[in-house]
Amino acid sequence: MNIADLYERDLNKLIEEINLFKNENDLWEIKGNIKNSAGNLALHLVGNLNDFIGRILGHTDFIRHRDDEFSLKDVPREKLVSDITSLKEIIKNTLPKLSEEDMKKEFPVKIREQVFSTEIFLIFLLAHFNYHLGQINYLRRML
Repeated sequence: MNIADLYERDLNKLIEEINLFKNENDLWEIKGNIKNSAGNLALHLVGNLNDFIGRILGHTDFIRHRDDEFSLKDVPREKLVSDITSLKEIIKNTLPKLSEEDMKKEFPVKIREQVFSTEIFLIFLLAHFNYHLGQINYLRRML
């Protein structure tokens, strides 16, 4: 197993979580002090990985609109799943092309003024992804 396999596994889990919402409208619900809906967290994850892996490492023409990730509502479930499926392909076409040498190089962008190797940053992104994936799971079960 390699890091691309881990991303594919977790993106499949995100699709599963989105599809487990019995009522599609619940994807956009918040409860109590929770500020972000499961749908907005999914949009955030897709935007984040399309930007850092797709655009920066894969040289796609993706343009991120981060504010929309948290403000858009009622995006159809089908569109969320389609966007995640497209992202899986971008990751499959990007990460396996990185050599061991590429993984040791500095990630091309500083993150909060910190420099990371590409390998460490990909692990950081995966941890960030799973943090929000856990939130989506919790929200689904709460609702």
